[in-house]
Amino acid sequence: MGPWLVGVAFWVFLAAAAVAGIVADYKKRKLEMEPLRAAIERGQQLDPALIEKLMAREPHGSKPLSPVDLRVGGIITIAAAIGVGLLALVSRPLGLVPTLYGMPLSGIAAGIALVALCVGIGLLLAAARITHDRAS
Repeated sequence: MGPWLVGVAFWVFLAAAAVAGIVADYKKRKLEMEPLRAAIERGQQLDPALIEKLMAREPHGSKPLSPVDLRVGGIITIAAAIGVGLLALVSRPLGLVPTLYGMPLSGIAAGIALVALCVGIGLLLAAARITHDRAS
């Protein structure tokens, strides 16, 4: 066994999650079509507007973006970035600096904190932009 097993497990999980989503979507669509199929089998007259409504697919994400949700996500992400950044700063003086492929983990943690900080700021900017666009 080796460290590569973690990578394999990750990709297997990702594939299983994707396949599960596809199967769930298929079953949901099949259940949505069941009343239409049953009505056709019984020979009932169907209104074309009803058929159109049943056949129309709702796009995933038909719910509009909420600036509040983006702000909450941004605040949580920035808080996580601050926590990881503090961990990076504190781990070096305490002597808790293991290495990963020759690079100190405090340096990796600082990089992760910087990326998370940028993501959080981006979420807050997106929330502000949506609020501004909806106001005008």
